[in-house]
Amino acid sequence: MNAKLHIKKGDTVKVLAGNSRGMQGKVLVINAKDSTAIVEGISLVSKHTKPNAKNTQGGIVKQEAPVHISNLMVVDAKGNATRIGRKIDSKTEKLVRYSIKSGEVIK
Repeated sequence: MNAKLHIKKGDTVKVLAGNSRGMQGKVLVINAKDSTAIVEGISLVSKHTKPNAKNTQGGIVKQEAPVHISNLMVVDAKGNATRIGRKIDSKTEKLVRYSIKSGEVIK
């Protein structure tokens, strides 16, 4: 099943639930199969790493953990969390995403 997701890579999103509730960040990675996203600076976990070529010291590294897409909401240009709609743009004749609250097209 290939459901269309309301969030894309590069979107600014607000977290609706969990320990990071209320925080905003930029989407780095989308995993459509699991319906999860990795958001910059959100849901940080401590990962224990062995020494390797990239990190010669090893130790504990903070990194982002996936967040379920249902717990994220897109933030429009004005900074408001909003639902997303789709419509055909009259000028370009292409399908665009727009903010339900303000009606603005989301880039």
